[in-house]
Amino acid sequence: LSSGINAEYGGTNVERDFVEAPSQMLQNWCWEPESLKLMSGHYKDGSAIPDKLLDKLVASKQANVATTTCRQLVFALFDQDIHTKENADTAASFSNANERVMGTPAPASTNFAAQFGHMAGGYDAQYYGYMWSEVYSDDMFQSVFRDAGVLSKEAGLKYRTCILQPGGSIDAFDMLKNMLGREPNSDAFFKAKGFA
Repeated sequence: LSSGINAEYGGTNVERDFVEAPSQMLQNWCWEPESLKLMSGHYKDGSAIPDKLLDKLVASKQANVATTTCRQLVFALFDQDIHTKENADTAASFSNANERVMGTPAPASTNFAAQFGHMAGGYDAQYYGYMWSEVYSDDMFQSVFRDAGVLSKEAGLKYRTCILQPGGSIDAFDMLKNMLGREPNSDAFFKAKGFA
């Protein structure tokens, strides 16, 4: 989909705080009745999912949203903490971040960081990008696809042209402004989380 002249600027070769936005965008269609009806059906007869069940499924998106959002915040704070110290006690740092956000320390005698590969696998001090990318994806989805229709061909082509094709050849913030017609903001993120 990328049309950058140099491969090094294609695909996911964008700013770390934007890299997850395209994949997070795709998750939105799994919660929309219009697209869910197209990708679901009874396993025996292919009949459509009943509206009552569909409504419950869509509503379930909000289940545990506060916990999962706080969990991402813990990871981001932990990441910033260990990458801004010359020597870091990862077990203590994670436990402190968890207690600060979730209100409880990590279980004693554990070291979550020992299995959290993102901390040394390319996201070093940039794990916050997961949540920041979600801010961008929610803004794009709510502002473009929700207004035009989640299956709008025009909205899809705009997304392809403004976001997917340029890849890293254009600054992500500029790609977002091109698509949204304004600077991105966090309003849709808070709305999607049920916080606004």
